[in-house]
Amino acid sequence: MACPVADCGKPSTPTAGSMASNVARSPVNGADSFRNDLPPNIACRFGILARANGLMVGSFLPRPTPSRKRNRTRIRQDYNRRIPMIDLKKLNAYRTRTFNLPPSKRLTSPAQALTFVNARGFIYFWPIKGIDLPNLWTAVAGDRPVADAHDDPGHITWRWKDNALDKRIWYYAKVLRRKATIISLDVAPYFYALSENYGSPEEDYLLAYEEGRLSQAAKQVYEALLKEGALNTLDLRRVAKLTNAKESEFNKALEFLQADFKILPVGVAEVGAWKYAFIYEIVPRQFPELPEQARKIGEGEARMKLAELYFRSVGAAQERDVGKLFGWKRELVARTISGLIAKRKLIESEHSEQKGKWLVLPDLIR
Repeated sequence: MACPVADCGKPSTPTAGSMASNVARSPVNGADSFRNDLPPNIACRFGILARANGLMVGSFLPRPTPSRKRNRTRIRQDYNRRIPMIDLKKLNAYRTRTFNLPPSKRLTSPAQALTFVNARGFIYFWPIKGIDLPNLWTAVAGDRPVADAHDDPGHITWRWKDNALDKRIWYYAKVLRRKATIISLDVAPYFYALSENYGSPEEDYLLAYEEGRLSQAAKQVYEALLKEGALNTLDLRRVAKLTNAKESEFNKALEFLQADFKILPVGVAEVGAWKYAFIYEIVPRQFPELPEQARKIGEGEARMKLAELYFRSVGAAQERDVGKLFGWKRELVARTISGLIAKRKLIESEHSEQKGKWLVLPDLIR
């Protein structure tokens, strides 16, 4: 006869000398002797009896409590986990090279300027307040404010920039924060991949207008260039029928269209009171290969590339700096940064002189 307590560990046949040697043990027969053979632990005894009488399934033993000592040790280890600190000496030395600051030799020719742009991927034409990014002015004139005097030696950068507009050696337009930006031709497709252009210059702008992302003035400016071809600023304003519009309205239209990679300056015309005006053209006519190059690049890939280039230029920054420069939403910035950390392109760190979480190139920590 099988023991009614399945896992009590007792044999089914009574052993010699047992008080239940003449009666098979069960909850009914020999109940007293059955209780006498149970373990002394009260909780265990009650649990086995309850199971034997069909009152419950499973052990009645209390669950083991986790070790407080072990928990305290784990918490202490997490609390004391060391967060890397930025090595400010290394960071300053790194930026001296990437910004081409003294004692680095200043750029003295258009060829050197092109090499500088290609090395950095993208730069500002001149320094922008509140934004850390290499710029052509500083690389040529040194770390000083942009001079008001037109004969300042640093303004040679204007001539280099203007002479290059129709040469297709780089991409120049008001892009990042709608400020004058110079972009390497190898990097331009990554910017274009994030724009509201989908390969049809004759239709993309209409879709943007219908969805409320393109102003009426910007629509008229783009249609004028689409129909007439390249136009200088004065003629463009006339053809776009914005002669009576506010100056700010016309300028905002130009800036928006440039930032979205729809138009760009391609030359300079000696017209107007100052005998100086940009000539604008739609992007696909100036760079016909750009839409096809960008078609192969996903948006996530484009953000990763641009963010990585940014950190290669500045060495260290915070997430908010990335969003401020590129104009990306917070969740997109966080996703991009997480990807760079996962690839060990960046490391979370702390700044000894500023609060908050920082992100730094691995070679620039203590």
